[in-house]
Amino acid sequence: MSESHGRQQPGRDPGRERHRGAVTLRRGAIPTSTADQRLLDSRGRGDWKTKDAWRALRILSEFVEGFDTLADLPPAVSVFGSARSKPDSPECRMAEQLGAALARAGYAVITGGGPGVMEAANRGASEAGGLSVGLGIELPFEQGLNDWVDLAIDFRYFFARKTMFVKYAQAFVVLPGGFGTMDELFEALTLVQTGKVTRFPVVLMGVDYWGGLIDWLRDTMAAEGKIGPVDLELICLTDDVNDAVRHIVEAEAVLSAEQEAIREEAVARTEADQRAAADEGGKG
Repeated sequence: MSESHGRQQPGRDPGRERHRGAVTLRRGAIPTSTADQRLLDSRGRGDWKTKDAWRALRILSEFVEGFDTLADLPPAVSVFGSARSKPDSPECRMAEQLGAALARAGYAVITGGGPGVMEAANRGASEAGGLSVGLGIELPFEQGLNDWVDLAIDFRYFFARKTMFVKYAQAFVVLPGGFGTMDELFEALTLVQTGKVTRFPVVLMGVDYWGGLIDWLRDTMAAEGKIGPVDLELICLTDDVNDAVRHIVEAEAVLSAEQEAIREEAVARTEADQRAAADEGGKG
């Protein structure tokens, strides 16, 4: 769901405006809670039998819309970071350079479509001639999709949106951000660690910002055996945009080579089985 400000009409304050598919909501018609809140709030037990089955259809529609819209997306990288970052902040300047570098390397750039770091990455990609994608989310303090998004989808449910971030990206790049950024970061690391996705580069940009987290992961989490030493190698930490893009490109090349080797092995095995079957038939 996106939010904007309507045109001023004489004698009436247009107030806020939200778009929900074909539906436009203004002023008092805008709900005070989000679809996620209504789904997950345990205080609404009375609605579980009457409304949740219908909500399942709405959830299904979000997946269908996302899959259908993004199916033809070129290779892409999801970029995360704070919506609160100012346009002249170091992380926004870095995000804009990153978006441009990814576009020049042939990647579409996917963000949450909001302001701050997300807008900077979308802008960099768009100005460099790449495809700039925004996956928005309905929030109580929603700020709408930024102007640099070329292709946008508005989601009601976080879990449907998060699936799209992973399914249609070859890598994650995570710049300084808050709880939402951390959520995406650790979900990606969990998916890679557990083998749910294969060879998925995760790049942290902002050495000073993320250094304390990396130290804690190594000196506390890994030291106490909660993760293995190899798990720390899932993260690439850098301040250099070119290093970040190179890491992604090289990881994709390695994965492509491995997949090609697997295909060649399968073809060779099939041919060998066919020859063996033919030899057995000749002997009969």
